[in-house]
Amino acid sequence: MNIIINKKEYRIWSVRRKFDGMKIWYLVVALIVLSFVSLFIGVSDLTPLDLFTMTEDQWQTLTVSRIPRLASIIIAGMSMSICGLIMQQLTRNKFVSPTTAGTLDSASLGILVSLMFFTAATPLFKAGIAFLFALAGTFVFMKILEKVQFKDPIFIPLVGLMFGNIIGSVTTFFAYRNDLIQNMNSWMFGDFSLIIGGQYELIYLALPVLLLAYFFANRFTVAGMGEEFAVNLGLNYRQVINIGLIIVAMVTSVIVLIVGAIPFLGLIIPNIVTIYLGDHLKKSLHHTALLGAVFVLFCDILGRLIIFPYEISIGLTVGVIGSAVFIYLLVRRRHYGL
Repeated sequence: MNIIINKKEYRIWSVRRKFDGMKIWYLVVALIVLSFVSLFIGVSDLTPLDLFTMTEDQWQTLTVSRIPRLASIIIAGMSMSICGLIMQQLTRNKFVSPTTAGTLDSASLGILVSLMFFTAATPLFKAGIAFLFALAGTFVFMKILEKVQFKDPIFIPLVGLMFGNIIGSVTTFFAYRNDLIQNMNSWMFGDFSLIIGGQYELIYLALPVLLLAYFFANRFTVAGMGEEFAVNLGLNYRQVINIGLIIVAMVTSVIVLIVGAIPFLGLIIPNIVTIYLGDHLKKSLHHTALLGAVFVLFCDILGRLIIFPYEISIGLTVGVIGSAVFIYLLVRRRHYGL
């Protein structure tokens, strides 16, 4: 009887694994197709046929504008989605992300501080300041989370949003006092239209950090089961939590500095992957990264086509679509009692 049950379980596992493999190939194909389309959408006339007879201006458009923009879109989509997945795993809450934990707002405060006191600083130095503030803000949120007794899945992100709004208010106040409101608005609103070669390369710092996230994926999964369970398995719970928060803060600060804030991305993408793949972080890491890149790429192409030749920023397109998906997730949770 056990053999029969095991055979049935093995068949179910094999079918599900094959199905998951098919889904990841769908995401890979979608990423390739959308990437190709993205390279040839813009005000400057450039078509696939021009690749064989490119003028100097067309070559400059491709290498200085289109390719850097595409690389930034893919890295930003992958990075913020994985950051959301890590935060949801560590907090054991599906509605926690850099947007709802004060991480984005803290990074913005760090950028303001660098603009106020280190005006001649390099982008790397500004990213370091933003990282320190993002890390501090995320740690404060985690400490607040430890003190909250009523750990409802909806209540926790609301606390994070209130905490982020407090930081945002402080940022706005000092930006107003120092005539930096316009500068901060440009930093906070996600936009790929200004990405050009020579000014975006700092975003590549997110890639080795994402590799570190993959290396610690199994430990994040165990830590997400609770401190007592993790310690009983011999895991250094606090160390793993701190590493996860450092990864989130570092990636978020780089993305905010180069691209700006992209709302809801780290919230909705991990939830969508969890619906069809489950909660195991290492298993869902590839899907989350690919779906995040595909989603941001789709939103960017949509924003470039709706009012062509003008452009809608990625912060607005992702915000509108992401908010609709977020409402669906809330309704779905209530309907199924999740």
